[in-house]
Amino acid sequence: ASCPKGCGFTLQNRAANFSLDPSGRHPNILAPRKRPYHTIIPAAVTNLHDDSLHSVFGVMGGFMQPQGHVQVLLGQIVGGLNPQQALDAPRVCIGAGMPEDGKVIDAKVFVEEGISEETIEGLRKLGHDVEVLRGMARAKFGRGQIIRWTTDPVERDIGVWSAGSDPRGDGAAYPQ
Repeated sequence: ASCPKGCGFTLQNRAANFSLDPSGRHPNILAPRKRPYHTIIPAAVTNLHDDSLHSVFGVMGGFMQPQGHVQVLLGQIVGGLNPQQALDAPRVCIGAGMPEDGKVIDAKVFVEEGISEETIEGLRKLGHDVEVLRGMARAKFGRGQIIRWTTDPVERDIGVWSAGSDPRGDGAAYPQ
């Protein structure tokens, strides 16, 4: 990103994901009343019952960003995982599937090692082109960090901070 002198804002390359294609066929065309697909992070989530902070987090990684956000958030809220467990869990990445010169590219469903064979076979039976990624190829699933605020389950008036850092990249969560 760069800052135009005296303007008070930064320029970045994220607009590269939008399209002004006059044919209107591109799925991310700029148009009225259309919410374009975008991958800017981070996120902040509040608790439904009292609007208090639940967590702040982000998952870097291009088209994986919104998918990673959903997966780590559901891991915590539905799966009952702590921040580190949510980041450690294997992920799924639906390829971009963007048309280029009349052909769809990268329309695979990428799954990370650790996803059950039963799930992989189930996806294939549904007609998905599934590729299992291992080792360094797992970088496709992004890298995230989470900071979460909860209250102690026994002493409800005591707040507890917890955090996690993705093992797919550099980083660590340390108590202060």
